[in-house]
Amino acid sequence: QVQLAESGGGLVQPGGSLRLSCTASGSFASINAMGWYRQAPGEERERVATISSGTTTNYVDSVKGRFTISRGDAKNTVHLQMNSLKPEDTAVYYCNAAVRLSIWGTPYDYWGQGTQVTVSA
Repeated sequence: QVQLAESGGGLVQPGGSLRLSCTASGSFASINAMGWYRQAPGEERERVATISSGTTTNYVDSVKGRFTISRGDAKNTVHLQMNSLKPEDTAVYYCNAAVRLSIWGTPYDYWGQGTQVTVSA
């Protein structure tokens, strides 16, 4: 069983910063891409940022220049540094990982439970 544990959400004023972290645990062979998604009330879940097993990153346009995604040295951890936060960044943020349970297996998507980020004065 693979589990993703997120941390780092909270309440911050506009212009402030937060750092989200997510660590994958359990029995697996490797992790391909990891990423962060978010879902605001009444909205669909959207992709915020992804990072490959190497260093290739992608961001939704609305966060480019403000958010930075990175992976830890052990490659089972992903971080999202969020700067210059805006009220429209308020959402539940979910960690995602494409996990291979065996060396030649197909990657499966796993999700964290979500962490609330609220940007408000």
